[in-house]
Amino acid sequence: MKQYNKHKKLLCILSAFILLMSYVPVVRAEESTENEDKTNSPYFYVESQEPGVDSFPLKSTDVNVSIQGIIADTYVVQTYANEGSKPINASYIFPASTKVTVHGMQMQIGNQTVTAVIKEKEEAKQEFETAKSEGKSASMLSEERANVFTMDVANIMPGDEVRIELHYTELIMPTEGVYQFVYPTVVGPRYVSPALDDTGTREEWTGIPYLANGSAPSDTYNIHVSVSTGVPIAELTSSSHDIIIQEKGDTMADVGLKDPSDYAGNRDFILNYKLTGEQINTGLITSKGEKENFFMLMVQPPEHCQTDEIPPREYIFVLDVSGSMSGFPLETAKGLIYNLVSGLRETDCFNLILFSGTSLKMADRSVPATQENISKAACLIKEQTGTGGTELAEALEDALDTPAMRGVSRNIVIISDGYISGEKEIFQIVNDHMNQADFFSFGIGSAVNRYLIEGIASIGQGEPFIATDTGEASKIADQFRTYIQSPVLTDIKVSFDGFDTYDVEPVVIPTLYAKKPIVLLGKWKGEAAGTIQIEGMTGKGKYSQTINVADAMIGENNAVGYLWARKRVERLTDYGQETDSDAVKKEVTQIGLDYHMITPYTSFIAVLDVVRNPEGDATDVDQPLPLPLEVSDLAVGYRVGSEPGTVLLMVLLTGMIFFRRYRRRRQEG
Repeated sequence: MKQYNKHKKLLCILSAFILLMSYVPVVRAEESTENEDKTNSPYFYVESQEPGVDSFPLKSTDVNVSIQGIIADTYVVQTYANEGSKPINASYIFPASTKVTVHGMQMQIGNQTVTAVIKEKEEAKQEFETAKSEGKSASMLSEERANVFTMDVANIMPGDEVRIELHYTELIMPTEGVYQFVYPTVVGPRYVSPALDDTGTREEWTGIPYLANGSAPSDTYNIHVSVSTGVPIAELTSSSHDIIIQEKGDTMADVGLKDPSDYAGNRDFILNYKLTGEQINTGLITSKGEKENFFMLMVQPPEHCQTDEIPPREYIFVLDVSGSMSGFPLETAKGLIYNLVSGLRETDCFNLILFSGTSLKMADRSVPATQENISKAACLIKEQTGTGGTELAEALEDALDTPAMRGVSRNIVIISDGYISGEKEIFQIVNDHMNQADFFSFGIGSAVNRYLIEGIASIGQGEPFIATDTGEASKIADQFRTYIQSPVLTDIKVSFDGFDTYDVEPVVIPTLYAKKPIVLLGKWKGEAAGTIQIEGMTGKGKYSQTINVADAMIGENNAVGYLWARKRVERLTDYGQETDSDAVKKEVTQIGLDYHMITPYTSFIAVLDVVRNPEGDATDVDQPLPLPLEVSDLAVGYRVGSEPGTVLLMVLLTGMIFFRRYRRRRQEG
């Protein structure tokens, strides 16, 4: 009987433990089986058993950036070489900023150079495949996302060195007086939801091979940035890399990596700089072209105005605890969550949703921001280690299904590295619920998916934040509180008087939370005369600023036209728009062809019109990528159980079966 009671007591303890743990999401990462289709999911590189095949054709990436005022002009040279004995076809997935306009490409093999042409994507693909089958060397650049590209190079012969140069332009805008240039270096592994199988929307590019942590990279990476501001530079730093700065007077500087041999291609290169005194005040730039005239207006916003009365708000924090967040990203996110929640007022309320392969909500309804509830939230996230998939869509639906509080503004705050492939689904959810909440997003990690993080905030009328190290958690939490409690400018309106403009982007200017310039891009005809007026509301009342068109600077190149084209394509195709409509495809395709730029429907193609591989027996090679710095191996090749607590429930079930069998034997005995 004592032994029976002992087992009964153990079972009770086990049951109580299970009930306690039901408040914490526990997921179990299972290694993918051999039968799992890895075509569209990231996987670990396995050394080829085929002799004579060079599995690492990318040898180097060299980046040269020229920042003039607020425009960055970037040239990227990717060098591919075949050190094997067999011809190969190489494919390489790489990132860029979400705001770049890629408008030039050249391919060089030996002493022969081919300038790429822009064509409709399907036409370019057919031409590339034809060249490949005919044994001609060719290269093709295609856009997978606004910040993800694929470079395909056909018929790289043994001993070949192929240099491909890309040229793109982007705008650099200050936020709170800090200018930031970001050059992404690696695409993080994207979680592919099983739900995409049902809709048939899986994409081939997500099936990228990765090197396990600790593996030596096969390629080199180097970057050089020249900065010319026209205004004295007060501070120039990098939060991501050790750099060397060579000053050239007060307004110019050259920046390079301190030790290029120390591999730097596994994290975003981030360069921050501040200016002395007044910021760059470009005002209005006008540019005349052969067929069209363009303008760009940059208006400095007013200062933050702290209001005395801040209404109560509801915050639903949606925290990614998936496998890719394991380690540094999750620890940073924990610190961020604690800083965010601790800064709430007792008149505010909040909730917390943790998600990986599924999601778990702290409470059915949002709770007051009392110290007791804040402590509960801290306990809930404390033991999370990061495992499983990244089902963000389910977590967002869970957040939106939370009963709303009457008269309280709702803010949904998403914290993640963004390593998912189903961005469109997320954007559509946010777009469909814009009237229910404002959406803010925090990207955590060394190479976050900025397309997702920026897109959520852009559609959701909020603001994106990026934390690349633990020390930034407190800083961006403070920024968030400042932004949401005292927006810089609301109800923004723009009017033109005597200046004949059209195709102005953006069509609607959202609430300006951060202190950063208002930027307008558009076309004009007739005379560059008249005025432009910006109006809005600040914490102190009405705001108005008038710009005289006659005072505009004259643009000397095509940069403003490229920037306008990118902005128009962004509105038509990015961030949850209905991009599948024939009208959108037609307009975006035409923009790509007219401005010689890459879009979702146009690609660059370069063909060396010489048959170099008559046998046509080249081996296809996918260039393996390094994992982003501080990203765990758990981000690759793992999947999550369907429900949190699955393992513990199985333990409980096993215990109950054991207990029933034990009792039956006692009775039979």
